[in-house]
Amino acid sequence: MSYTDTEVLQFVRENDVKFIRLAFCDVYGTLKNIAIMAEELPRAFEYGVAFNAGMVRGFSSATHDDMVLHPDASTLEVLPWRPQTGRVARFYCDITYPDGAPFEQDGRQILRQALSAAQERGIAARIAAKSEFYLFRLDENGDPTGIPHDRAGFLDVAPHDRGENVRRDICLNLEQMGIRPLSSHHEMGPGQNEIAIAPEEPMLAADHCVTFRNLVGTIAARNGLYADMGPKPMAEHEGSGFHLSLSVTREGRSLFAPRDGRMSAQAQSFIAGILDHMPEMTLFLNSAPASYARLGHPDAPKAVAWSQRGRTQIVRMPLPQGDYARVELRSPDNLCNPYIVYALTLQAGMDGMERGLALPPADAPTGQALPDSMVHAAELAAASPFLRRALPAQTLHAYLTRSPN
Repeated sequence: MSYTDTEVLQFVRENDVKFIRLAFCDVYGTLKNIAIMAEELPRAFEYGVAFNAGMVRGFSSATHDDMVLHPDASTLEVLPWRPQTGRVARFYCDITYPDGAPFEQDGRQILRQALSAAQERGIAARIAAKSEFYLFRLDENGDPTGIPHDRAGFLDVAPHDRGENVRRDICLNLEQMGIRPLSSHHEMGPGQNEIAIAPEEPMLAADHCVTFRNLVGTIAARNGLYADMGPKPMAEHEGSGFHLSLSVTREGRSLFAPRDGRMSAQAQSFIAGILDHMPEMTLFLNSAPASYARLGHPDAPKAVAWSQRGRTQIVRMPLPQGDYARVELRSPDNLCNPYIVYALTLQAGMDGMERGLALPPADAPTGQALPDSMVHAAELAAASPFLRRALPAQTLHAYLTRSPN
């Protein structure tokens, strides 16, 4: 729900909110926050709250160490897992320089610029996500053991599936925060789970993604478990993906809805743009060494291709559903920065449309493959004119110089 500053301050007073978390992500998508007392919120709205950006990963090359957090009133959410007396509320923040200019490396700013470019072209999008994760037992010290919570398999039920109560708690907490879960189930690996979240416009979808990841870890810990959202927690079992479903409209009309039983030329070029730029974008979609142990294994793509039926291609186009037609991007994993990934995906698709790229036949490899290591991914990214246009130079530098270990 969207709120004004005045409405937020009234809500805080009337609902026993005592603590405010000002949240943002570092350049790699890791959640950070500063907590202030509720009485400080009016000042935060008016002036922002300064922090030392030089100590935040990927921001250390900033010209000014001091940056300023500005809470976005529309992102107000009370954290339902925190005490209901002296409640805790959270805002996502935009980051600026001390003079008020937007900080280029702020993921929300990167996505905002991509959305502005899309709006100029009459393009709007909604993004849904499916996230897979493993649940592991903890030892007597509260540290992860690497022992799965259960030995269940795909779509199994209790008592084999021991994760159903955790998934239930996650879904109920999501609903309390205004995030709509669509489905949840046990995945293929032992202790592996999947939860799908409803589509939203890209900025809200990215905010929801960050909230979801934080919530999964919190609820798992409250149940005496560790949630591992990495791409390949168990070498001998299935990896975990972050599958994105993208629906796009142009001038209010669905881009992917069939026309006379066929995909439109614009839709084909949009998908072709994503495929064309996929190898160079992979460093951002798959940003850890373990990401490359997942790619190319069951249900994780390797060849740059698309399909209407298969699930091992990078882009899948599910059966058309009229104006709800969508494409699914299957290569990203949960360690990515969703703001950057959503921005790059939209820009790649729009670039394909502007260039009128032809889409190869379904299930036919383009001759390109995803990089086989983080080092290889960085080499492709470093040589990419597209990334130099799409991202701030400092952000690209932060990924290119990140240690692969």
